[in-house]
Amino acid sequence: MIRTLFTMILACSFWPGPAGAEAPQQTGPHTVVVIPIEGPISRATTYTVRRAVKQAIDEKASALILRMDTPGGEAAATMEMMDILAKFEPQAGTYTLVEKEAYSAGAFLAAATRHIYMQPGSVIGAATPVVMGQGGVEELPPKMVSAMAAKIRAAAQRHGHDTDVFDAMVNKQTGLIKDGQVLVNQGDILTLTDLEASAAYGSPPRPLLSAGTVESLDALVSKIAGPEAVVKAVEPTGLERVSGFIVMLSPLLLSAALLCGYIEFKTPGFGVFGILAVILALIFFFGHTIAGLSGHEHMVIFLIGVVLIAVELFLFPGFILPGLLGVVLVVFALLKAMVDRYPSDPVIPTLPMLQLPLTNLALALGLTVAATLVLARFLPRSPLAGALVLDAVNPVDLPIPATAPSPGTTGRALSVLRPSGTADFGGGPVEVTADGDFIQPGTAVRLLRVEGNRIVVEAA
Repeated sequence: MIRTLFTMILACSFWPGPAGAEAPQQTGPHTVVVIPIEGPISRATTYTVRRAVKQAIDEKASALILRMDTPGGEAAATMEMMDILAKFEPQAGTYTLVEKEAYSAGAFLAAATRHIYMQPGSVIGAATPVVMGQGGVEELPPKMVSAMAAKIRAAAQRHGHDTDVFDAMVNKQTGLIKDGQVLVNQGDILTLTDLEASAAYGSPPRPLLSAGTVESLDALVSKIAGPEAVVKAVEPTGLERVSGFIVMLSPLLLSAALLCGYIEFKTPGFGVFGILAVILALIFFFGHTIAGLSGHEHMVIFLIGVVLIAVELFLFPGFILPGLLGVVLVVFALLKAMVDRYPSDPVIPTLPMLQLPLTNLALALGLTVAATLVLARFLPRSPLAGALVLDAVNPVDLPIPATAPSPGTTGRALSVLRPSGTADFGGGPVEVTADGDFIQPGTAVRLLRVEGNRIVVEAA
């Protein structure tokens, strides 16, 4: 039974899916995946690019094209996308098609592809990093500009582009001179039209930046993969923008889910806090699935873990094994859901791959512990405590004794205390609440304290 369960779990863990595992499907050497980079670049763009790159790897695509028309955008998202594009193989099959403009972050992404093509009238450049300040748009300090210039030069070097061209797009202190012709003066930023980018310089002559001007995306696909190529266009979805907030708030979501689970554990039956815990966990997995990090298999593993914990709590309390296995599966599913894995990565995540998931999980646990301590101190004194505990543990069919036993009195549990149930102190069954671990029927109990109509006991 246990061996079969572990086999099923391992099968689910490495089930090919959106998380980027290998898929058996192969659509042939002439599959081309097209990624739109349109409008301002944001975190949502990162999720689209990640999903598209993993799809291209899974389908053994021969080419990956960035169809670009962007004014630029977030630097952090751009840096992450450059790293994602580096996961695609072969790198010689990476292309940028500038349809209208590729400013700022768009130029950085273009540098991260092997070939750059442009449509008539399009422009590329103006990649100086800026921030919004009190006086409007402001340039970053020279140290930050130098760091960004090094990043784009490294990408250009990897793909055989002229590093001086991209340096002049980022750092206005460099200027650009080719064959004695000043293309941009020091103090200005380089921006090129399609004709300027395809002009040849040097000996032997070589295009400055663009490999050529093409009329359309179809013309480029036909040129690089033939007229029979299968084009897979990956379109962004509104859900990817939502998933950005979910991933960003994942520590808070996990903390809220754990806290709701704790409150549900401390109250009898299954109620609103148990439902909230499940909903928050499903939102967490939903966001990471849309972001291209997680697959549905991780949600299945998580639910199996929750079921095993419930079996331990409500069916076989004290058996330990189901609960322990359930906790392991829940933690495993949460961590795996946050790991960004590609087919070229190790099957077992490395420490760098686990760094962010472990940080998020530790932060969530820390927030949960802090919130639990606050609740334990203030909740019993608040009006909410009566709604959560008193009515539930004192049903009308068991009257409250006129004189409750005094603290220190010992008795015997008549039912499972998880944490509420019935006990007998010599005057008949009364409703009690266990403080701490669940207590089995027939166990000797000691009365700790009486809080209004609430009798709190512990195992004697």
